[in-house]
Amino acid sequence: MRKADGMRSGRTTRLLVAAVAVLTACSSDAAVSPPAAAEEVLVSAAASLSDVFTELAHEFEAANPTVDVVLNLAGSATLREQVLAGAPVDVFAAASTDAIEPVVAAGLAEVPSPFATNRLVVAVPPGNPAGVGALADQTNDDLLVGLCADGVPCGDLARRVLDLAGVAASVDTEVSDVRALVTLLALGELDVGLVYATDVTAVQGAVEAVPADDLPHG
Repeated sequence: MRKADGMRSGRTTRLLVAAVAVLTACSSDAAVSPPAAAEEVLVSAAASLSDVFTELAHEFEAANPTVDVVLNLAGSATLREQVLAGAPVDVFAAASTDAIEPVVAAGLAEVPSPFATNRLVVAVPPGNPAGVGALADQTNDDLLVGLCADGVPCGDLARRVLDLAGVAASVDTEVSDVRALVTLLALGELDVGLVYATDVTAVQGAVEAVPADDLPHG
């Protein structure tokens, strides 16, 4: 398994639906059990799915020794634009169905299938040095607040959650994907951000989730 080098020739707002679409150039059966002649399966997967798709790629290659799974990991919006621009892809796994809909509308992919759910948490650097204790703390101008950008699934979901809670966050930094946001929190360059619960688990103590009673529940 290897990584791609760049681009290759209602109130359930707290829940994220991850979805996978099989590109029309490849049937769904081929995506699961490729023919023996296949040498590569090109998979574009959202940054939030990096760990699980890396593990799945290793397992798939072990079961299919003639196949090399090539992972292209980036923000869902970036991956969508690559597909729309003609990048060769067999499977597109995005962090939301919204990211895949334009690809389906363009006739480039089958209707996506949801395969996982996630939730947002209020995340802080280890030890919570700024003393963040609530979603509403993100209105504090003295705190460095980060979100994923508009158009990015984690950013769109975060804004829906903030709107639902009536919180007007004082945002200092917007990033292109959730892993970049987690990295800034881990480095102490931000005081607080909204990320997926699985991203906090994945970095094993590099960031912490703060229990926030004012975070809307789906």
